[in-house]
Amino acid sequence: MSNHPPAAWLADWRQAVNAAADALLAGFAERFGYPAGENAVGEPDLAAAEQLAAHPAVAPPLPHFYRHIGGAVLSDVGNAYFIHTAAHVLSDLAESGPIPLGAAGPGAFFASDGGGIHFAIAADGTIHRSVAASRDSDFHPVADDLQDFLDQVRHAVVGFVRTGQPGDL
Repeated sequence: MSNHPPAAWLADWRQAVNAAADALLAGFAERFGYPAGENAVGEPDLAAAEQLAAHPAVAPPLPHFYRHIGGAVLSDVGNAYFIHTAAHVLSDLAESGPIPLGAAGPGAFFASDGGGIHFAIAADGTIHRSVAASRDSDFHPVADDLQDFLDQVRHAVVGFVRTGQPGDL
């Protein structure tokens, strides 16, 4: 199983994403012709993170992430990216159950994009992306672990600020 992203790395990630989001918001309406939405990394919800840690279908790196970061709303980066809150992940697991991810084990839906694509973390710690805008579609691996996925998100945000293109995630 993959390791947890170190707390210092998560703090740096939060700072880098928030700094890039702040840069995006400066002059946003003039650049894009409409007002910006929410673009920020949220504060942790320790109680929800602890509940998530007790769920048998959740890989340990995810509750560790939520002990440091409450989620992220990046509504103006490309088509939008969302890392849902721990409470949202718990609600989805209670309502719909884990997502079957084949040999990687069951997964927890924890992120999405503005087009409805779902991202799930498998029991083995790998991150998978839905093929279609549905939790019932096929899923394919997109990151070796949560830290790799978060790094891809950071690159998407920084790249969008620099070029106007978020890249592929």
